[in-house]
Amino acid sequence: MLDALYHAIDPVAFAIGPFAVRWYGIAYVLGFICAALIIRQVARRWRVTVDGDSLLTIMICVIVGIILGARLGYVLFYGDGYYLSHPLEILAFNQGGMSFHGGLVGALLSGIVAARLTGIPYLTLADLGCIAAPVGLFFGRCANFVNGELWGAPTDLPWGVVFGGQAGLMPRHPSQLYEALLEGVVIFCVLYALSRRLPPRPRGTFLGCFLILYGTFRFLMEFVREPDAQLGYLWGGWLTMGQVLSAPLVLVGVGVLAYALTRRLPQRGAEPAAVEPRG
Repeated sequence: MLDALYHAIDPVAFAIGPFAVRWYGIAYVLGFICAALIIRQVARRWRVTVDGDSLLTIMICVIVGIILGARLGYVLFYGDGYYLSHPLEILAFNQGGMSFHGGLVGALLSGIVAARLTGIPYLTLADLGCIAAPVGLFFGRCANFVNGELWGAPTDLPWGVVFGGQAGLMPRHPSQLYEALLEGVVIFCVLYALSRRLPPRPRGTFLGCFLILYGTFRFLMEFVREPDAQLGYLWGGWLTMGQVLSAPLVLVGVGVLAYALTRRLPQRGAEPAAVEPRG
């Protein structure tokens, strides 16, 4: 216990009067800004047309999809029936409770809307988003650590962290930082490196790779992450809801990657507007 690290980080970055800005909110903003910059930079290298208006449309759709999907995903997968008797709290974002898997579904569904509005093929749009998404995951997991939430299982390793509060006084794995490294840094480096090849890899390649990598890393990380208290372990004393939701991602990712490598559709942007003949 004497060698453990003690978590003592204020989740509020700064306050102006009654208005408090939390690190978690800053993480969301930074994640979306970095994602927009990465999408634009990769699209330019691929010679995929994503102009300023299209980029703004994409980001608005994705932001709405992620926030609503993440909240509803938490209510559905982690609520354990609580929200059936407290329906007014479903949209109580200030109380916390966001699910990555729900946010992913929300982002993919909102991408359909963005693709229709911008004229960019859906899989090209999804590929660009998947290259940028790990940066947002990195900021999000770091914010989870700052908030002292989603902590890991007890450990006797020298870098164990005492989070206090509901986590107790035992050292725990800083699983938030493990996930920031794997889901954020590693996945981004792999996908960004793959994106540098020209001509770009077939449409859907990056979506498939992202699903496989995230699903695998998240499944493994659940072994050192404390399950949600309201659910606990679901089967056999080891399976968690995170693993139940992550395993299908790997299977879907394999299917998407196989489709991409079989069809070999080229990446492309919005179709140019038709030129009306002059009379």
